[in-house]
Amino acid sequence: MLGLNIFRLIGDFFEFILIPFKWLRLEVAKSDAGWWTSNLINWVFLLVLIVLLAYWMKESLRFKNEGIEDKA
Repeated sequence: MLGLNIFRLIGDFFEFILIPFKWLRLEVAKSDAGWWTSNLINWVFLLVLIVLLAYWMKESLRFKNEGIEDKA
C-alpha cells in the first residue's frame, strides 16, 4: 500500500509542476502569436544548451593547450 501511495505522490507532484505547460498548450497556443509563445521555453533551453556547449569547448581547449587533458 505504501508503494502505491508513493507513486501517486510522484504523479501528483509532476501534474502540479506541469500546470504551466498545460496552460501554454491549451490557452496561449490558440492566440495569434501562439506558436512563438508556446515554444519560447524550447528557445530558452536551446540558448542555454548553446551557451553551455561553448563554455565546455572553451574549457576543453584550455585543458588541451595546458597539457593537462586526460587522454585515457
